[in-house]
Amino acid sequence: MSKDTGQKRPAEILMVEDNAGDVRLAIEAFKESGFLYNLTTVHDGKEAILFLRKEGRYRDTTQPDIILLDLNLPKIDGREVLIRIKTDPDLKRIPVVVLTSSKADDDISKAYDTHANSYITKPINLEAFIGIVKSIEKYWLSVVTLPSGKYKEENN
Repeated sequence: MSKDTGQKRPAEILMVEDNAGDVRLAIEAFKESGFLYNLTTVHDGKEAILFLRKEGRYRDTTQPDIILLDLNLPKIDGREVLIRIKTDPDLKRIPVVVLTSSKADDDISKAYDTHANSYITKPINLEAFIGIVKSIEKYWLSVVTLPSGKYKEENN
């Protein structure tokens, strides 16, 4: 999906989420935001790893500028996906925002211990969820200079 706002290059966002309702909410939030973006979604941890390592059918994918990662995923748990991302020299600089329903202190601590860049608990309220997605997008794609420098340099 993309939305054109005059920016030079769309932000590449990978959303790793198995809940179709949360994916739909995120898509709506991104549509409303006014940013230029490409949102790719994968529905389990195994697909996320294949996508990020450009394996199989993901051979020609573009590396994301940011990853939105749920923790409770089928096949490979999001906690394990985070560890694999942050220990891979080719992936570790990609910001990972954990966006999950878990409020468990243990999950929060472990996510930061394994180098998550942010941890956000999904709200139940639709309006609040959209607000959070917009905040993530605005902060990570407008305020922050990303490790590669590509997105912010090309768009400022």
